[in-house]
Amino acid sequence: MSSSINRLFGVAKKTVLITGGSRGIGKMLATGYVNAGARVIISSRSEDALLETVESIKSTTENPNPELFHIASNVASREGCEQLAEDVKEFLPDNRLDVLLNNAGNAWGEPLDRTSGKMNWGWDRVLDLNLKGVFYLTRACLPYMKRESLAEDPSRIINIGSVVGMIPQSAPTHAYDVSKAGVHHLTKKLSHDLAPHNITVNALAPGFVPSKMSEGLSAYASFEEIAKNTPMGRLGDEDDMVGCAIYLSSRASSWVTGVVVNVDGGAVGGMQIPLASDDLE
Repeated sequence: MSSSINRLFGVAKKTVLITGGSRGIGKMLATGYVNAGARVIISSRSEDALLETVESIKSTTENPNPELFHIASNVASREGCEQLAEDVKEFLPDNRLDVLLNNAGNAWGEPLDRTSGKMNWGWDRVLDLNLKGVFYLTRACLPYMKRESLAEDPSRIINIGSVVGMIPQSAPTHAYDVSKAGVHHLTKKLSHDLAPHNITVNALAPGFVPSKMSEGLSAYASFEEIAKNTPMGRLGDEDDMVGCAIYLSSRASSWVTGVVVNVDGGAVGGMQIPLASDDLE
């Protein structure tokens, strides 16, 4: 069996749906897949933001014939997820979806002693989109992913988790951290359910990557401080996110499922327990 690089890692002509694709990590991923020759559909709530992103990617892509489409949708409810699954059919050749990338998410946090009255709203808002939306959209898209899926190159579901789903961060983002831990566990649960249908389910757990969402952490630490506290000494970028996602979408990962991949510069795997006072400085 040939093991050429293009055969193993190529995603050209694969059809990819990315939620939350108009900004941040979602836009990074959309750019990477378009550059790699995939047929990409991005979704988010804002039609204007989607149009701006499509224009931006098409005007800068390395791909001479980019296939990039958009659908305005809200995947924070079961109804919204089912509507997106219905709307996406228009862009699926032979009703086949090769890669579902559950990226849409939001964050919220406030100190335990704060009495804003928004705590119920905040928890519901985060869990509805970050966790429940992943489950509902995955379920709604399964008919497109089971069709003609082959063990040698199965359909792929990639959920965007976070390192804070493994180790809580020092910010009062209780709902966000818990939601990402749930995404990781749901990933493993679904990987068992869907393996018989030749669908792999994995999660990409980013460390700290500059984006509009992560700017909210500036109240607790600067990007410079976060980078300094990361073992590899820098924040994540587009290449880091795209490289892992392309691998999880390619033939090279056909026998990989139920895995949470840290892409974090060592923030989790490179941690050490301090043994002396010097280690705490």
